[in-house]
Amino acid sequence: WTACARLDAMPSTTFLRNHGKTSRTPNRPFEKERMDNEMKLIGEYGLKNKREVWRVQLALAKIRKASRVLLTLDEKDPRRVFEGAAILRRLLRMGVLTEDRTTLDYVLALKPADFLERRLQTQVFKLGLAKSIHHARVLIKQRHIRVGKQVVDVPSFMVRTDSQKHIDFALSSPFGGGRPGRVKRKALAAKGGGGGDAGGDEEED
Repeated sequence: WTACARLDAMPSTTFLRNHGKTSRTPNRPFEKERMDNEMKLIGEYGLKNKREVWRVQLALAKIRKASRVLLTLDEKDPRRVFEGAAILRRLLRMGVLTEDRTTLDYVLALKPADFLERRLQTQVFKLGLAKSIHHARVLIKQRHIRVGKQVVDVPSFMVRTDSQKHIDFALSSPFGGGRPGRVKRKALAAKGGGGGDAGGDEEED
């Protein structure tokens, strides 16, 4: 009885977690135009599934909703000045907005593609580190890519403007001068040769 009472008194970690939704399913699941647009985004940005599109759409909807509320306030209202500047500063830092588009009206004109452009997967492909958008995802998942000194294995990682120039191959990766991959090592062992070119064409780690 004492043990049961002690267990009841201890708070469960399940109740302490934040279970907020990160994506929202469409109200009309079989709307052709929306489905076509989603498939286009998935193909263009090499996404895994539609949930990745819905996650971006939910984040954008929250930002646009906050901007719409602020636009109803007076321009000199302290809340609009403070919170509006915070939203614009955040979007500028993410590279979603440019220096010449720093008003809340431009926030309402943003589209999911503006956020998908800032994903690490897209940036790796555009920097020429990968042969295709899908190859970029493989490189990131296999820990070949770093941002600054940190290896990042999350394709949806949002790249800030100040971090964009620090995207490169990881130092431990065969592509970045590290140890040759498994296929290359096996080929070298079969030939009986020593250490060859570390930057081979294989993708295996």
